[in-house]
Amino acid sequence: MSGERIVGSEHLFSGKVVNLRIDTVAREDGTTYRREIIQHSGAVAVIPVDQDGNVFLVSQYRAGAGAHLLEVPAGGLEPGEEPADCARRELQEEIGYFPGELIKLGGFYVAASYTTEFITIYLALDLSPSRLQGDVDEDIEIIRKSLQEAVKMVQTNQIQDSKSLIGLTWASDYLKVHTAE
Repeated sequence: MSGERIVGSEHLFSGKVVNLRIDTVAREDGTTYRREIIQHSGAVAVIPVDQDGNVFLVSQYRAGAGAHLLEVPAGGLEPGEEPADCARRELQEEIGYFPGELIKLGGFYVAASYTTEFITIYLALDLSPSRLQGDVDEDIEIIRKSLQEAVKMVQTNQIQDSKSLIGLTWASDYLKVHTAE
């Protein structure tokens, strides 16, 4: 398996959420290729589960999908912000709760072929009311479902957002193992 090294990089765009660059990469055999890279600071997604086994989901319009999507609470990392701190902040902004317990379930690259975005997934338990002002451009509806029902919605393609698909599946698996003990 050959590796690639960056031999040139051209910055094309800087935005609020992403930056775009074109990298020229060289392979060990001397061939070169251009790679379009979307730079992203990273994000978190949180599966907040209350004491009754209900999960808080949010519905909001997503311009990229051109539709309202049902998702788990999530948000981008601020410069220098730790993912766990971001998870706590996003929960307070989006659903008005603070987690007494925050469990890191894992993380994943959204689309490693063209973006640096990495999302860390957390399970939030022992929720208590705590509200922070949310982003002014977000119009969020909070929806509470049983975790079982949310996982069924993943399985029947009613939830189509990747971080939510992964997070709800991981949280369900984690709780099955750790509540059976």
